[in-house]
Amino acid sequence: MYKHLYRRFLDAHPQELHFACHSHHYWPDVSRDAHLQYWDDSCQFVDDKWSYIFSKKIPQAQKLISEVLRLSKPEQIVFAPNTHEFVFRLLSSLDWSKKVRVLTTDSEFYSFDRQINRLAEFPNFEVVKVPSLPTENFNERFEKEMASGSWDLIFVSHVFFNSGLSCDVERLAKQAPANAIFAIDGYHSFMAVPLNLSSIENRAFYIAGSYKYAQGGEGACFMYVPPETHHRPFHTGWFAELSHLSAVGNQVGYPTDALQYAGSTMDFSALYRLIAVLEKFKSEGLTVEKIHGFVQKNQELFLAELQKKQHPLVNAQSLLRGPALSSHGHFLTFELPSTEKTQEMVKSLAKNHLKTDSRGTRLRFGFGLYHDENDIRKAVQTLFI
Repeated sequence: MYKHLYRRFLDAHPQELHFACHSHHYWPDVSRDAHLQYWDDSCQFVDDKWSYIFSKKIPQAQKLISEVLRLSKPEQIVFAPNTHEFVFRLLSSLDWSKKVRVLTTDSEFYSFDRQINRLAEFPNFEVVKVPSLPTENFNERFEKEMASGSWDLIFVSHVFFNSGLSCDVERLAKQAPANAIFAIDGYHSFMAVPLNLSSIENRAFYIAGSYKYAQGGEGACFMYVPPETHHRPFHTGWFAELSHLSAVGNQVGYPTDALQYAGSTMDFSALYRLIAVLEKFKSEGLTVEKIHGFVQKNQELFLAELQKKQHPLVNAQSLLRGPALSSHGHFLTFELPSTEKTQEMVKSLAKNHLKTDSRGTRLRFGFGLYHDENDIRKAVQTLFI
């Protein structure tokens, strides 16, 4: 139904059933033209490139992202080449001369988890991780921990990368202690699972990027900074100095409170690709709700076909699933007996042209717009070869 949007990637892999789009998503064809446009604009504007990008392209991207997330202040969105840069800017806005308490989960993506594990080695850092499973009572358990004491940073994913399960980040943000930074990792939910941030836009930071379901490829990550944020990260850069020079700061399109978190100069070709994809989806009427509905139907078909055939490992019993697919991420995760068995299956499926991936003992199948019902049935059949 939507394969025409991905002809170049599909034609480059005619034999492959690509069910790893939660890891490396195919890019729509429009992203190639956008990538070339970045080169052409760099050629045309040369020294004036930055003025053009900050006055035209960044506001364009901010507007498109804000429409998706229902944000009323698009100028509060800043960009960087990766999410780790944002993670460390947030962490560096805390007072490290005192005890720092961080509340998070055991299922955060590596850019945050590995960093926080390293910091936890310092005696003044206390990190508490709430297990994401069982998912049925996660929100209640996380709320209980939030209320148990004073926190400097609360960091939680909307969709957990190692399961596809989700939590109610709107509810959690509203219950979070007022004096704590509350940050949402939306990397596995942006442009996949609908989220309305309007009720918490004055409370929550939100981090995501184009690498996954926004389908613009690596290099265009963004963070929404709540208005009137008064932090001064010690992980700083070019824009932080501009924040003290309001006239210059206004030229780059960011308000002062957001400038502190903006990345330095970067390769903006990724931003061009992101803009092109979001504009294409908008012109096609592909809202997040519509994309999510399409993927849900394919996930349901995949599970129904599995149920018919009863695979010994990939089945309803090994599926990590919440109360409903309506709030599930765009990949299905199956808990296998061992890491070795999981890796064997990934390699075996790859030999038969079915691309998947895994995290430890968990086998993941990702779903995208470039799948149709025939692809779903072929993928299930391949499990039995």
